[in-house]
Amino acid sequence: MAIDGVNLLEHLQTPAMIVGRSIVTFANRAARELLGGHIVGQDVRIAVRDPGAIELILSDVGGVTKVTGLSIGGSVWEIDSTVLGNEERLVALYDRSVQSSVARAHADFVANASHELRTPLAAILGYVETLMNPKAGGDEATRNKFLETIRHEAMRMQALVSDLMSLSRIEANKHQVPSETFDVVALAREAAGEFTGTSAVEVSANCETATIRGDRAQIAQVLRNLIDNARKYGRKDGVIQVTVEATETGWVNVAIRDEGEGIAPEHLPRLTERFYRADTSRSRAAGGTGLGLSIVKHIVERHRGRFDITSRQGQGTTASLMLPLKRA
Repeated sequence: MAIDGVNLLEHLQTPAMIVGRSIVTFANRAARELLGGHIVGQDVRIAVRDPGAIELILSDVGGVTKVTGLSIGGSVWEIDSTVLGNEERLVALYDRSVQSSVARAHADFVANASHELRTPLAAILGYVETLMNPKAGGDEATRNKFLETIRHEAMRMQALVSDLMSLSRIEANKHQVPSETFDVVALAREAAGEFTGTSAVEVSANCETATIRGDRAQIAQVLRNLIDNARKYGRKDGVIQVTVEATETGWVNVAIRDEGEGIAPEHLPRLTERFYRADTSRSRAAGGTGLGLSIVKHIVERHRGRFDITSRQGQGTTASLMLPLKRA
């Protein structure tokens, strides 16, 4: 290949190699960073180590194929081989890992959502068909019991659809930086005041006000979601502690702590995944959709913040979010 062409390839961000008679005669900087500097002068079959890709690279017609695990486990790369003549081939490598991951996540999301909707729908249809039977439908106690189950399952479907729509809206504007300003301390007290019943919610703050730039409705949704989780999974007669702390480094930390049973360590890294539940039966019985913490994570990320969950079994769970304070 001409020297000017080689100089041009060297500055490309796309990994590229020149292969002549199965030997890598040139590899640009991106290719050397991907496969190692030792590949220059090496047999391409050792550099790539994928039978399908090698067959394509050494063929007389060239073409495109995909290789997995070229950089790290699970990565997906597209290899494009072009025959240049004089038994030389230009081999370009394109990282398709993100597209592959997004496609896989989308397929998993559709499958999980379908399953989550199918389960309560099947229960509703089953009980309705039973009630249509005069023997079952004519008994008032049985009828009321079945109708209550139908109502519960319908509410589960309604909550799931609502959360799916909410997640869709959040993802649609996740790149738009919110412009509204509001006080987090006042919002925390307002959100806590919405909960009454067996669990007491106490709010404390190390400052009178903590103003941030954000979407007030979304942050309120986050606080309500986390307090509701603490209420559902905390001790029935326990106290839910909501603390707001402004830091000298320009952040405000909001933590919601319950006095529940806690969460096993192996579940913690996956809690914000869509439809993931540490305790499936308990979550569904409490009306959980498996999307709440995923919604929280997306909202906090939109606000350029950080979200974390810590827990010790037998000592409770703390969910905390850090948000940047509004600059003066």
